[in-house]
Amino acid sequence: MAGHSQFKNIMHRKGRQDAVRSKIFSKLSKEITVAAKMGGPDINSNPRLRLAVQNAKAQSMPKDNIQRAINKSQAGEGDNYEEIRYEGYGPAGVAVIVEVLTDNRNRSASNVRSYFSKCGGSMGETGSVAFMFDRIGEIVYPAAAGTADTMLEAAIEAGAEDVQSDESSHVITCAFEDLGDVSKALEETLGEAETVKAVWKPQTLTPVDADKAQTMLKLIGLLEDDDDVQNVYSNFDVDEETLARLTAA
Repeated sequence: MAGHSQFKNIMHRKGRQDAVRSKIFSKLSKEITVAAKMGGPDINSNPRLRLAVQNAKAQSMPKDNIQRAINKSQAGEGDNYEEIRYEGYGPAGVAVIVEVLTDNRNRSASNVRSYFSKCGGSMGETGSVAFMFDRIGEIVYPAAAGTADTMLEAAIEAGAEDVQSDESSHVITCAFEDLGDVSKALEETLGEAETVKAVWKPQTLTPVDADKAQTMLKLIGLLEDDDDVQNVYSNFDVDEETLARLTAA
């Protein structure tokens, strides 16, 4: 099972916990504030803000929280946030990309480096693993949005590149630069998506055994629990049975 897909399932499992949901809301609020600060508070004229709000709604974030995050941008908050990408290697040479939104670069770098070290990995220079990934657009719809054939037809019409459907969702991918246009076209046909975002998709996967997979999940957990970390991507691969056993609630 591909690393970037595993994270979705892990977050669904963890999403049942109130403490984790609160942390998710915090990360979404930060993205909304920064997006509104950079491009203005009008959703219709600010594509990044529109996507941030859409993703917040998909996580059932209350409207009041969303508006409060937008208002913060106009009150001067979000001025000092910096977007940083950290890269490194986890156990068994697994490549990891960490996207951070922080107001303290030194704190974030120190924390991320410590997480890699605790799990037997190492943080590298920017660009040290990104070449092993493609920057693409990813649009996710629930399985109930339509049949696999319906989704494929809609995706082709919208200009997407691929659709992966399973019992829980339809994952539509497109070129990074086409994300806005494709998501808008799909919304007109299918309604609002669960999530619309740019992701790092691994070009090849690194198979790991159960022990290494457990350590990778620990590393992902440490990273995701950090308030500054927005997204984590990796190229590790583990079979479904092993993953289910390791992530059992």
